[in-house]
Amino acid sequence: MSGDITTIPPHGGTLVSRVIAGEERAAALELAAALPSLTLDSRTVADLELIATGAYSPLTGFMGLADYERVLHEMRLADGLPWSLPITLRVTDARRVRDTVALETPDGRAVALLEVRDVFTHSKEEEAQLVYGTTDPKHPGVAHLYGQGDFLVGGDIRLLRRAAPLFPELALDPAETRRTFAERAWRTVVGFQTRNPVHRAHEYIQKAALETVDGLLLHPLLGPTKDDDVPAAVRVKSYRVLLERYYPRDRVLLAGFPAAMRYAGPREAVFHALVRKNYGCTHFIVGRDHAGVGSYYGTYDAQRIFERFAPGELGIHPICFEHTFYCQRCGGMASPKTCPHDAGSHVTLSGTRVRELLRSGKLPPPEFSRPEVGQVLADGLREVVA
Repeated sequence: MSGDITTIPPHGGTLVSRVIAGEERAAALELAAALPSLTLDSRTVADLELIATGAYSPLTGFMGLADYERVLHEMRLADGLPWSLPITLRVTDARRVRDTVALETPDGRAVALLEVRDVFTHSKEEEAQLVYGTTDPKHPGVAHLYGQGDFLVGGDIRLLRRAAPLFPELALDPAETRRTFAERAWRTVVGFQTRNPVHRAHEYIQKAALETVDGLLLHPLLGPTKDDDVPAAVRVKSYRVLLERYYPRDRVLLAGFPAAMRYAGPREAVFHALVRKNYGCTHFIVGRDHAGVGSYYGTYDAQRIFERFAPGELGIHPICFEHTFYCQRCGGMASPKTCPHDAGSHVTLSGTRVRELLRSGKLPPPEFSRPEVGQVLADGLREVVA
């Protein structure tokens, strides 16, 4: 089979491509060198590439005022299409922003052109409250927002250069994942978002979903995360060990999602689903406290938010799982839906406790994490500390 034969179109109907190539690229680079420039932080550079490659379809650039305000208040773009997070470019000084500007990485490389359509300001506190559900500067997403400039610049982008990916073999754009799904004749694909190692509970819900679809896209987020999250290089090694030993190779695709983590809880769960739709997924797993941090969100808020959209409106089917665990009395993985026993029989560990065990050289119990995965994490975290 060839071409894009998955049963799901990109969000908005067309897979966006804003990458300049060939002879046009040389002229665009020359133009960029003569234009005023704006410097992007690492998160915005990641967003830039994801816009250009169609992962954020239907967006063709950073949001202008109309899209931004409707997304904040209604989780929709100006034309009414569902979209849950503002994708914006913030700057501290807008005096040089006019017509077309070059966009640069922190090291001064021109990577894109931006056709400026809007320059505006908006209350950061209101954005924080609506997007993150809090104005607390201790929330990592809020802290990042408060540290950005006060001016928002909207307009279409054209990408000139791409950053070298951390894991080239995992750097698959939406067109490439869709092509792979077609080659494997996968008409239904479930996407799984993670910024953490895959433990037994994750494995359980992934395999439960795999019972009903053709394939699994294991799609770890590889962009910037909190300092205390497990480093991407360690996580990727743990994913590979797990997939090699415990998953059918012809039914799983491992690829990287280069976005930054926003920790926006419910709204980010919708965002993660829509983006995976663009990568060609027909289904998306939403677990407990998806994209959460601390105690800012309710355990199942990220699942309930999907009820705010009409059936079929998002164009991707969310698969919602309750908290899963190993039950010693059942002798296997279970959830409150399938297990009649009390919490004393359940093997559960907090992320903090897992990190404490690993850093002391001890592995989590095999009921919580595959021993091979635990060993990779322990070795990796010791190297980071050293």
